[in-house]
Amino acid sequence: MLLATRHEGNVMARITKRTVDSLKPGSIVWDGEVSGFGCRCQVKSKVYMLKTAIGGRQRWFTIGRHGSPWTVEKARTRAKRIIGNIADGKDPAKDRDADKNKPTVAELCERYLEDYAKEHKKPSSLKSDQKNIENHVLPLLGREFVASVTFADIDRFKRAVKDGKSSRERKPEHQGGPNVTGGKGVANRCLALLSKMFNLAERWGWCSVGSNPCRHVDRYPENKREKFLSDKELAALAEVLNKSESENPYAVAAIRMLIFTGARLGEILHLEWAHVDMERAMLLLPDPKTGQKAVFLSAPALDVLANLPHMKNNPHVICGEKDGSHLVNLQKPWGRIRKRAGLEDVRLHDLRHSFASVAASGGLSLPMIGKLLGHTQAATTARYAHLAADPLKAANEAIGQRIAAVMRGEGAEVVDLGKRKA
Repeated sequence: MLLATRHEGNVMARITKRTVDSLKPGSIVWDGEVSGFGCRCQVKSKVYMLKTAIGGRQRWFTIGRHGSPWTVEKARTRAKRIIGNIADGKDPAKDRDADKNKPTVAELCERYLEDYAKEHKKPSSLKSDQKNIENHVLPLLGREFVASVTFADIDRFKRAVKDGKSSRERKPEHQGGPNVTGGKGVANRCLALLSKMFNLAERWGWCSVGSNPCRHVDRYPENKREKFLSDKELAALAEVLNKSESENPYAVAAIRMLIFTGARLGEILHLEWAHVDMERAMLLLPDPKTGQKAVFLSAPALDVLANLPHMKNNPHVICGEKDGSHLVNLQKPWGRIRKRAGLEDVRLHDLRHSFASVAASGGLSLPMIGKLLGHTQAATTARYAHLAADPLKAANEAIGQRIAAVMRGEGAEVVDLGKRKA
């Protein structure tokens, strides 16, 4: 219900988000719960404010624009804090100046990228972090003070990203890039990123130790999609690659290297001839975490490299169109190739999964597969455990059948492995 008061504008029993969203430019609404707290609708924004008296003089305090981080509740809480400080004889202007010295989440993001990520993250991971910060973290949390972010703020952020609140279509001038989307997977990546940043904030003294607001926020369950190419699918892909070689030899070479090495896409696209050791049959890749990563080369992989021409003044193995550059976008040629091969639902990353699946079904141990793939954590390789069990099942079946034959009196020879001579 609207009530007439000494303030210009209307007074609500309690301002809500719906109230603020419905405001028209030029209008003001005042809160019936906290005297002097209100929201003014300007042409391009809605601003929370507090109108009060100090020493007999009327004072106006701008709290912040409606939106992240200023929800109605947060703005109302800030208004109460200002009123309380005035009652205690404190100067709100000094309190406001103190806030200016508190680091915000936006400043935390900047320091994270400059002082940590550039040194410790791989280029592809760094790029992913930059996108998540720009697309989701800054719009939703950027103006929050690091030390003031709570569990509720992070939980609300997680749900907002999942629900697509930070999603947007690309601008016309950015026609090559993807739209910004949300979803459970994106929310989980952002949550992991924020957790790391707040751990660093504790280390840097920007918030108290043990205060990480992400610590008890649950991640969304994800149905991880893993596709392994069958022998038939690999044969179909090989046929199309052979026919496509004249169209784009570098794209075809990149796809073959992904198939034969199990390497990551970025590792192959950024590969330089200086990283290739043909004699030792290895790629020696620079790695910000371990210093150097070894990728072993089989004979088919060596053949791919041996048949690629070295472009003059270009250090890269998989050359791009511009002089001295590497191929940037493999998705477009891969889209054409997989369509011709009848592999509509296969991603480039599935070639890495397929490499691992062949290794597992061939009897290699999970630790060995992890070494080949460059996994730093055993849990990452554990996804292939069910495939590694296949050769064990086959061996177990053969043993069982042999023992059963002996027990049926069929006279199968049993070899005593302990007494067998070399």
